[in-house]
Amino acid sequence: MPQRVLIVDDERKLVQGLAAYFRQAGFDVLTAYDGRAALESFGRDHPDLVILDLMLPEIDGLDVCRAIRQRSATPIIMLTARVDEADTLIGLELGADDYITKPFSPREVVARARAVLRRTSGALAPASVLRGGSILLDIDRRSATADGQAIELTPTEFDLLATLLRNRGRPLSRAQLLDAVAGDEEAAYERTIDAHIKNLRRKIEPDPSHPRYIVTVFGVGYKFTDD
Repeated sequence: MPQRVLIVDDERKLVQGLAAYFRQAGFDVLTAYDGRAALESFGRDHPDLVILDLMLPEIDGLDVCRAIRQRSATPIIMLTARVDEADTLIGLELGADDYITKPFSPREVVARARAVLRRTSGALAPASVLRGGSILLDIDRRSATADGQAIELTPTEFDLLATLLRNRGRPLSRAQLLDAVAGDEEAAYERTIDAHIKNLRRKIEPDPSHPRYIVTVFGVGYKFTDD
């Protein structure tokens, strides 16, 4: 049975172009041109994946993402013409699985969609639970375990680990990670991220001197990997 994708953007030519590529790739395609129609389609048609523009009439894309996440773990890829890192991170923190910056190649969107669906296939964990390797974060309870053992994390460490897990495999800069703990007075400078990462490694890594989960991406920052 073909997988079903809901494409949401107020640019009709963009939607029609993407829809053609997804149909050619074997997907069933649903379309919507504003946030209200997107939520109506989502509730009625139960898509397997949502391609969601950040800037939408009626209901903003971030609010659509939030509303979907309150009821479902369906994968979401956000489209954005904005270059503001904070906007992107807000989308990821709300539960988006990936984001793509305009302009883009339709082939890239289809490839990224397939990658997200592969990553989230099988039994989807509730949106409030994040897993990576032996690490499990319960967002609602603000609790963490590694190899089934409870680990004590500071609020900053918890938020950093949650951000890394939500973006598993994608390198994040220190500035992006700093945005994830905005409001924490202790994390006032990008380089304090290094200290928090060191503490996280000490708590979750089997061998902190040779990290398995939180790896350094030289010249960029850090990423979470459970390969």
